[in-house]
Amino acid sequence: QVQLVESGGGLVQAGGSLRLSCAASGRTFSSYSMGWFRQAPGKEREFVAVFSWNGGTTNYADSVKGRFTISRDNAKNTVYLQMNSLKPEDTAVYSCAASVLGGTYYRIASYDYWGQGTQVTVSS
Repeated sequence: QVQLVESGGGLVQAGGSLRLSCAASGRTFSSYSMGWFRQAPGKEREFVAVFSWNGGTTNYADSVKGRFTISRDNAKNTVYLQMNSLKPEDTAVYSCAASVLGGTYYRIASYDYWGQGTQVTVSS
């Protein structure tokens, strides 16, 4: 069983920055691909970014590419999402997720464990 706890959300003005953290339990964190997803009010959950367990490959949604950076510290069992140049349309609940068996990185079904999420609100 893996438990994920996000932190770092909040209210920020457009153009500002936030860094989200996701702390994971378990001794095999380094073998999981870790992703970030978000869900805005009235919309479906969508993929944001992923950091694969093998080789350190990262992938991003087109909407955040060049503004967001995902990183991980396996020694701390933590994955981060640095969000810069935030826009009002980035407002959502951001959740981290762990993929044990892998799969298509942008699909929700590829992830086995989910955190509760942290609210990010960007004002215009």
